[in-house]
Amino acid sequence: MHLNSDRADLPGKLVRIVGRRNLLTDEAHMRPYTQGYRYPGGGASAVALPGTLVELWRCLQAVVEAKGIVIMQAANTGLTGGSTPHVAGYDGRPVVIIGTRRLSGIHLLEGGRQIVALPGATLYDLEALLKPLGREPHSVIGSSCIGASVIGGICNSSGGALLRRGPAYTEYALYARLREDGQLCLVNDLGLELGDDAEEMLGRLESGRFDDGPPAGNIRAASDTDYDRRVRKIDDPSPARYNADPGRLHGASGSAGRVAVFAVRLDTFRRDDRNRTFYVATNDAAVFTGLRRAVLGTFSHLPVSAEYLSRETILMSERYGRDSFFAIKYLGTRRLPRLFALKRGLDRAARWLGTGSEATGDRMLQRLGNLLPSPLPPTLRHYRDRYEHHLVIRVADEGIEEMRAYLEGVEREGETTGWRECTDAEAERAFLLRFVAAGAAIRYASLKDGAVGGLVALDVALPRNCTDWVEQLPDDIGSQLVARATYAHFFCHVFHRDYLVRRGCDVEAVKQRLLDQLAAQGAEYPAEHNVGHHYAAKPELASFYMTLDPCNSFNPGIGKTSRKAGWA
Repeated sequence: MHLNSDRADLPGKLVRIVGRRNLLTDEAHMRPYTQGYRYPGGGASAVALPGTLVELWRCLQAVVEAKGIVIMQAANTGLTGGSTPHVAGYDGRPVVIIGTRRLSGIHLLEGGRQIVALPGATLYDLEALLKPLGREPHSVIGSSCIGASVIGGICNSSGGALLRRGPAYTEYALYARLREDGQLCLVNDLGLELGDDAEEMLGRLESGRFDDGPPAGNIRAASDTDYDRRVRKIDDPSPARYNADPGRLHGASGSAGRVAVFAVRLDTFRRDDRNRTFYVATNDAAVFTGLRRAVLGTFSHLPVSAEYLSRETILMSERYGRDSFFAIKYLGTRRLPRLFALKRGLDRAARWLGTGSEATGDRMLQRLGNLLPSPLPPTLRHYRDRYEHHLVIRVADEGIEEMRAYLEGVEREGETTGWRECTDAEAERAFLLRFVAAGAAIRYASLKDGAVGGLVALDVALPRNCTDWVEQLPDDIGSQLVARATYAHFFCHVFHRDYLVRRGCDVEAVKQRLLDQLAAQGAEYPAEHNVGHHYAAKPELASFYMTLDPCNSFNPGIGKTSRKAGWA
């Protein structure tokens, strides 16, 4: 009776905590939170939007008292459903999504050498804050374009494009976890003296009332300091980085919503003085294999990034990512989430009027994109038409001459390979095209729904010693595909592969065949995304989740684990 009373009163308790405007219970209003960017979601009892860390703590207490399910969510930019409810539902417990976008604070420590980020702080916010200090966050491109949060990157072991920095990682965090006895506790591993009372701690943290010097207690890692050495081991039969790496599962890092993270402490990085970009294209994959092994094995200075695209991916991105490309270029990354909000609004209006489909927003934005010119300048369109494989390499400072000297030994305009040193404008356009690739595949699937029955998006880490990185599909799989896109953080050997499965084919069966083929190759997946509801968690990762959340009340079911209380 007491439990039923707590559950019945849960919406009222949440309203008293966050206010009526910040508690959503209508299905249409909750949809932007219950549905993922690329993965379908399920239902929720409510969406709570706390405005302070204390409100967040009280929301957690209310849901725990009602023996409900907590799903923490920041920007909802995940690609595997890891921050939205499971489409098949749970075991009757109320599901509350707690959105953290209002909690966007960032504190500078040691003059900006480190930072403390609150749950809603975005990579864009952090990049803008650090820029006047001549410093950068772990990731400055890629997911920052769509408003991804700093803490989301830590919780999901996000990788990013920056070769020298590895996956997002820290051993400093402040988080709430539900113990086996059902008690909610606050764990302070931030290295900051904040007191003992939970609400006092959170108030001091949010207002910045703490010593901003070096961490108190034992010195721990606030970034993956070993990655530059790990990625250079080009003859090692294991991947350089992947989501379930046991060495990178620590507290909030890799927690994937199994705890509620209030803050993380992270290193920042000195901004490079000079950057140059080289565009290399080839019809012989062995050329890129040799380049990767030479750079990682012999260069004194690692590049900033090395982004790969297949020609099919370039063509798809040019056509179906054009509106996003120009939105980023001319409106800036900060406004891009508004483009997604516009699309969702168009879809909602079409459903309400009964005049459109789920793809209404995509179709209207695509018509707009069709009016725009090609994103690529003529110089890069030349390479697109001539070569199959494309690599955009950014190098900095002393590494510029090192890369230039190596490429001088490669034909500039050969039958097999060509390259050029990009102007700043060419470099900007090449990188922007790379980062609209994922959205372009989604757009293609949405618009071609008569031909496409589903999208299988895989995020794969190949072994460091792998030289056969161009995927060869058996005819019985290839015949079930309408199209596919391949793009990668190439020197890390992290590949994103999108397969558009022909309508009428078994999408799950195709996905499993692809995963089996990757496993036989020694690959790990996912590489840099949350397992979400898309991948099965490996035993080490599932064990980590159970240790963090023995009651199975925080984001249950991810990694295809149990969705029942107590892991039943």
